[in-house]
Amino acid sequence: MGRPGLNRRQLLAAAGGLAVAGSFGFAALGTGADALATDARTRVRYWNLFSGGDGANMIAMLDAFRKDHPDIAVKDSTLQWGSPFYTKLAMAAAGNRAPDLGVMHLGRVTGFSPGRLLDPWDVDLLAEYGVHEADFNPELWKRAVIDGKLYALPLDIHVQLCFYRKDVLKKAGLLGADGRMVPATSPEEWFGILKEAKKATKKGLQTLGFWHNDQNFQWWFFVAFYTQLGGTWFDDARTEVTFDTGKATQVLEFLRRHITDGYAHPGFGGQAGAEQFVNGSPFVWEGNWSVPVFDTAKLDYGATPLPPVFGRQATHAESHAFVLPHQAERGGAANDAAHRLAAYVVTHARQWSAGGHIPAYTPTLATDAYRKLSPQNEYVTAMDHQATEPKVWFAGSTGILAQRVGPIVVSSTMGSARPEAAARRMKGVLTELLASKNPMDGRTAAQGGAVA
Repeated sequence: MGRPGLNRRQLLAAAGGLAVAGSFGFAALGTGADALATDARTRVRYWNLFSGGDGANMIAMLDAFRKDHPDIAVKDSTLQWGSPFYTKLAMAAAGNRAPDLGVMHLGRVTGFSPGRLLDPWDVDLLAEYGVHEADFNPELWKRAVIDGKLYALPLDIHVQLCFYRKDVLKKAGLLGADGRMVPATSPEEWFGILKEAKKATKKGLQTLGFWHNDQNFQWWFFVAFYTQLGGTWFDDARTEVTFDTGKATQVLEFLRRHITDGYAHPGFGGQAGAEQFVNGSPFVWEGNWSVPVFDTAKLDYGATPLPPVFGRQATHAESHAFVLPHQAERGGAANDAAHRLAAYVVTHARQWSAGGHIPAYTPTLATDAYRKLSPQNEYVTAMDHQATEPKVWFAGSTGILAQRVGPIVVSSTMGSARPEAAARRMKGVLTELLASKNPMDGRTAAQGGAVA
């Protein structure tokens, strides 16, 4: 399955990304072909998967690096998002044709056979270029460490958010004195908010868009609320499934209720939620990458992490991270330049936050420029409340886990399966996957990289 909302992002977010790029003083356009014509002594081949507004922001950051480091030529290539990207990257690493630098979702790193298809980072070299472990969220950094070695350098976290229309919520009496949505700390409080918002919603619009028939989004939402309940997946040894079907049923019933109580319409799905939000729907649950879309539409809106209805703050989070695809003879000037480039982008990620992402490099979050960004400054706390998939080879963005379990969540949300039956099916799939072998190295989760 392709990236959810990709076409919308390409059409709408690009304009917002380019505009913001200019406001930060970066060039908005650039080309990796410049690397072939330059007199620079060192060339870095860099593969990424960024398009739309993200692509525009990344190009701006690369052009800034080129300007500051004229002796390093960057040959950047943008590949198709999702499984095609990972397949090509794996084949290149296995065939000793890998680029010097790449980007991956952090959740996919464990399954990418670290030590075989990925090379570890030289943390001392990163330190020379201003990157230190102390400048990152501890849990985020830990996710990047396998068998005691750093295999990914986090660039950001991207999270699932509750976007809300301030004009509609003001009419419904649901804005606090700070101009933000009133909080909900239980399912009943949340559905009470939806009930009042529905009264202020124009006819023909649903109250909440939440991608109820999309396997990726429904899985991401499940991960968030299951984490809020303190749910676990496997034991530390990765030999036993600890998935709690009782807690899972609670979450599935909660998701299903949005349909049965009439706040999300079964006939609307996918991009319709964001489109209705632009047209006046009070709420939509979306990834933070929709910030440029809604900025471009000039909406009066806010965005907060998914409501902590089960008593604990947690919203689904993934991370874009830099990786070093395996090279048989990695080292020398190109490897040094790859470290320098990655460190530069990570430590200059104010530009990247224009796309809605939360920079992983925490000093950026303390700058006045970041604090003034809205709604980014409203959901930046998600960095400390990340709900992530388990650290196993079959997890990660659009990975096997999402492909297998996501449709089960959808079947419950849409009403074709009872929540308790769906929870049992989910545990069965988790049991099956835990015993299965990673096709990249032939090892089970228990035999693979150790959890840091």
